[in-house]
Amino acid sequence: MVAEIMSVGTELLLGQITDTNATYISQRLAAHGVDVYYRTTFGDNLERVTEGLRLALSRADAVIITGGLGPTTDDVTREAIAAAFGRELVMDESARAHIERFFAARGYAMTSSNLKQALVPQGGELIANPKGTAPGVLVEADGKLVFAVPGVPREMQAMVDEAVIPRLVAALPKSLVIRSRVIRLAGIGESAMAKKVEDILVGQANPTVAPLVGRGDVILRITAKGESEHEVERSITDVESRIRERLGEYIYAVGEEPLEYWLVQALTERKETLSIAESCTGGLVSDRITNVSGSSACYLGSVVSYDNEVKATVLGVSRDLLAARGAVSAEVAEAMATGVRRLCGSTYGLAATGIAGPAGGSPEKPVGLVYTAVAWPDGVESAEHRFHMDRLDNKQRASQAVLLMLHHRLRRTA
Repeated sequence: MVAEIMSVGTELLLGQITDTNATYISQRLAAHGVDVYYRTTFGDNLERVTEGLRLALSRADAVIITGGLGPTTDDVTREAIAAAFGRELVMDESARAHIERFFAARGYAMTSSNLKQALVPQGGELIANPKGTAPGVLVEADGKLVFAVPGVPREMQAMVDEAVIPRLVAALPKSLVIRSRVIRLAGIGESAMAKKVEDILVGQANPTVAPLVGRGDVILRITAKGESEHEVERSITDVESRIRERLGEYIYAVGEEPLEYWLVQALTERKETLSIAESCTGGLVSDRITNVSGSSACYLGSVVSYDNEVKATVLGVSRDLLAARGAVSAEVAEAMATGVRRLCGSTYGLAATGIAGPAGGSPEKPVGLVYTAVAWPDGVESAEHRFHMDRLDNKQRASQAVLLMLHHRLRRTA
C-alpha cells in the first residue's frame, strides 16, 4: 500500500511553525509497512488543496490530510475533499450534538461557525476526536481512502493511532505480517552512525532500516514484511545482529520508550533512588523523569539551583569553589550532584550546569558548554560537553547527556 501525506496551513508555508505532524504520520505509517512516496504542503486555499488531493489520489492508495478542519473560513479541508469527489457537505447530527455538549460542559459560548466541524462529505463518515471538538473525516471511493485529521498535534496523534492506522492495517493483504523494532543509540552523531552502517541502510529492501534523529539520540527502526511471525522476527533479528556488531557500544535500549523510561525501570527493579540538581536545564531533567508513570518508586526530588546562592545554601556547594572555578565547571557539577544526593538521601544524584545561550558565553566558556555529573554513595564523576545549538536544543541535549551518565553508571554496576 502507498499513502500520501498532505499538510494544510498557510502558517506552515510561512515558516511560522514546523510541520511535526507529517513527520509523526510518516513514522507511524513506516512502522506498519505503508509506503510514503510524497509529502506535500498547502496554504489555506480551497482550489490548491482540491487540486493537490486529486493529484495525490492519482498516485496513492490512501491520502492522509492534516490541518484545515477548524471552524473558520480559512479552514478548507472538508470543502476540498467534497470538491475532489464531487459531493455535497451534509450535517452529521451526532457530531453536532457532541460539539454542543463539549461547549456546554465547559461553560463556553458556541457560535454557529463551530457547527461547520460537524459537516461531512456525503457518503463519508466522521472520525471521533477524543482530544477536541473537530472530528476527522473519512471518505472511501473507488478503492481509495482519504483521511483528514486536525492540525493540533495531540489531537492528530490520537486519531492517527486510534482510527487511521487500524483502518489502513485492515486494508493491507491479510497474509502479510509487518513488524518493526526500534534500536535506540546515544553518544554518536547521525552522520557517524550512518557511515558505520551505510551498506545496511542502502542495501536493504526487506527488512528496511530507517534512521530517525531526536535531540541527543539516534534511532534506527527496522521494519520487515513476511508471511509469518517467525519469518519476520528472524529477518529483523538478523539485521539487528549486524547493527550491534558495529554500533553495540552506543545502543542503550531496544523499544519505543525513551531513555528516561529505561532508567526509571532499572532503578525501580534495583530498589535504588534518584535526585537531581539542575541549573541550565531549569527542571527539564526532572520533568522527563516524572513524565514516566511509576517514577515515584525511585525519584525523590530535585533542586533547580539557577542562582549561585541556591547552589551554596541549599546544595552546600562551597562559595570558595564557586568563586574560583565558576558555576559552569566540572567541580561545581560534582558538588551539586553530591549535594542533592545528600540532601534527598538518594542512591544517585545527578547534576547539570552550563550556558544555554544565546547570551552569557565567553571565549573561555562558550554558549553550549555544559558539565554533567553523577554521584553515588562512594564516588562521583563528571563530564564536559560542548553543544552548538540554540537555547532549547542545548537544554535538551544537556538533559540527555546527564541521563546517559546515569545509564552508563547503572550499566557498569549491573
